[in-house]
Amino acid sequence: MGFPHKKIGSLNKAAAASSLATRYPPIAQVFHWVTAILVLIAFLLAPEESEQQVYDPSGDFGRQLHETLGLAVLGLSVLRVLWLVVGTRPEPPEVARWMGIASKGVQGVLYLLLFAVPLTAITGAWLEGHPLTLLGGATIAPMITPSHPAGELITEIHTWLGNAILWVAGIHAFAALVHHYFLKDGVLVSMLPRWFYRRR
Repeated sequence: MGFPHKKIGSLNKAAAASSLATRYPPIAQVFHWVTAILVLIAFLLAPEESEQQVYDPSGDFGRQLHETLGLAVLGLSVLRVLWLVVGTRPEPPEVARWMGIASKGVQGVLYLLLFAVPLTAITGAWLEGHPLTLLGGATIAPMITPSHPAGELITEIHTWLGNAILWVAGIHAFAALVHHYFLKDGVLVSMLPRWFYRRR
């Protein structure tokens, strides 16, 4: 008879700890910042040449690095979603209703783009008949039937989404600065490592 009470008590303690948390756990911070860095590097290294130039042997290293970073972002995004299900996070600050809706909207779009950008890159390459080529010489052969016109379209959409994720991430970063310097709450600090914030 005592076991259910113990279980309920432990759940209540976990809920209380979550509601009292003021910072994201270190693992969540690592997911956040590593993903942001990889997305930025992948964007800066994104090839902008024609298909023939992109797949020319002289550009193998740049293409392999870009595709490796894209798969890393996709893998990290999966881990982040899993963490959202099981992890703890601080309660959001009390803000105007429209700000709360806008915050959730931007975060939702960011998560959508974190999946859409690498998936359109993979799909576009495979439809054009190209394998994924990763650092170290590993390749992943196309798993769908090639259709070059469709591949060109998906690749173009990938380029648009790649630009969009930088704009949305910029809005996200600007909002964090507004919270820190104008609203003076702990939104930005909650995602900063303790050692970084103490040095500041």
